[in-house]
Amino acid sequence: MITGNLNKEAYMIIIGEKINGSIPSMAKAIAERNEDYIRDLARKQADAGAAYIDVCASTAADVELDTLKWLIGLVQEATDKPIAIDSPSAKVCAEAIKFCNKPGMVNSVSMEGDKVEQIFPIIADTPWKCIALLSDDTGLPKTAEKRLEVFDALMKKVAQYRIAPERLYIDPLVEMLCTSEDGIAKITVTMKKIKELYPTIHLTGGASNISFNLPARKYINRGFIILAMNAGMDSAILDPLNKDMMGLIYATEALLGQDELCIEYIGAFREGIFGN
Repeated sequence: MITGNLNKEAYMIIIGEKINGSIPSMAKAIAERNEDYIRDLARKQADAGAAYIDVCASTAADVELDTLKWLIGLVQEATDKPIAIDSPSAKVCAEAIKFCNKPGMVNSVSMEGDKVEQIFPIIADTPWKCIALLSDDTGLPKTAEKRLEVFDALMKKVAQYRIAPERLYIDPLVEMLCTSEDGIAKITVTMKKIKELYPTIHLTGGASNISFNLPARKYINRGFIILAMNAGMDSAILDPLNKDMMGLIYATEALLGQDELCIEYIGAFREGIFGN
């Protein structure tokens, strides 16, 4: 069951994606310092079922950290949901941790360069969670086998820093469907194997990445979520204000036998999280 207003033990963990400067409307709000807009969007995502509020500045490097500090402050004024600090820079993520008033999530590390070494020592003895991408210095792995090799190397680092697997959210790297030769086969193979090896580890990803450069993207996104959840994905970075997507997630949980007697599905419908 989705983490949200129902206050149940989480199955599908939603990371709200809307406080992101790469989205034109959010970029405008950041540029104009529209605090009310940002607070309102944070609150709406929390009310819609987001377990974490992703905060990504997507600004020039010289102002990114200051912008993140400002955004995190606004989000924390609006909701008590934990923050997912989102930056391609591990150094920025490490610095931004100090702006959060409770443990949240780092988005993200990978086996590229020294990203792990910049983040893992800081969060090792804390409750902080971490998203980890299955890429390394060779780039984006082209096969499931290579991604699992990167995962194996990552888990050696996890063991070195004594980080519990359940604190990790593995992103198997969702690629554009229109450039894929095998649909999402390598993603589902990767997810299934990871869950087999580490049942308590989480699997996440940007749900909308799959549909880039395709028309009517919502249909691809919805189909992907169903297949990915069936392969073990238990978290997603997406728009919790999309009621159709939220309804689909609740329905898929019920169909997969993860929602006894459809109690969560019924409750979410009654709360208006999805439906007409």
